[in-house]
Amino acid sequence: MPDSPDPRRKRLLFRCCHMGMAENDILFGRFAKARLHHLSDEQVGRLEKLMEQGDNDLFNWISGKEAVPPVHDHDVMKMLKDFKNED
Repeated sequence: MPDSPDPRRKRLLFRCCHMGMAENDILFGRFAKARLHHLSDEQVGRLEKLMEQGDNDLFNWISGKEAVPPVHDHDVMKMLKDFKNED
């Protein structure tokens, strides 16, 4: 990330790294560190909305254990799923 990200993205980066569930901390934290500065403001908003969901739901959606609800089945969710599969 750039040396001085805007406050909104800086808060979101912190939230992505400190979610509560270790698996999500790792995935979302690594995703945010690698991709947050490339996201549009609209995509940042979608990621913020995802962060309002429960850890278990997020983990199950991204891992494919449960279907992603239509409201959260968007480009940012696809980016997270693709990022998870890059390892």
